[in-house]
Amino acid sequence: MNEVIFVTNNKGKIASAKKRLKEVNFKIFEYDLEEPRSDDIKYISKYKVMEAYKLVKKPCISLDSGFWIEELNGFPRAFVNFTLDTIGIKGILKLMEGKTNRNCKFTECLSYYDGKELHQFMGADNGTISKEILGNDTDKKWSDLWYIYIPYGYNKTLAQMTDKERDSRVKYNSIDSMAEFAKWYKANVK
Repeated sequence: MNEVIFVTNNKGKIASAKKRLKEVNFKIFEYDLEEPRSDDIKYISKYKVMEAYKLVKKPCISLDSGFWIEELNGFPRAFVNFTLDTIGIKGILKLMEGKTNRNCKFTECLSYYDGKELHQFMGADNGTISKEILGNDTDKKWSDLWYIYIPYGYNKTLAQMTDKERDSRVKYNSIDSMAEFAKWYKANVK
């Protein structure tokens, strides 16, 4: 099976890919791709995978995520990094003070580009926002949002969960973009 290059500098995404893309022959190229300003994660993921392909000149993937808070009209959407760099998770919690609707979701788009065709795979994971920062640091986290994100059906943040709990948790009404890509890749790429 052909090799796919995953271009990312995010340690959490790398750890996740090593677990979830076992059936895909891929290798990591650690590089921090430029991220365009947009609230459309499909556009951002497409832009980044095209940039990645120019860099490695081989079939590659890029993964981009967004975070949507229902009560805040979807804020911060695809502007997660900017939000975390400016107001941080403390600022998000401040914006949520007194709010009863704490529903939120992660969205993700994995883009695959082989130099000719682009394929995109969407994912989502629903949950709620905690009222305080909870949990421990881990090299598996994608984002500081793990300290305030409680997956649907659970009563603790991702940062409070053990590796085993995170890996084996039931993802209610969730779609895993890496799993969707792996199924497609196995069936379509030789």
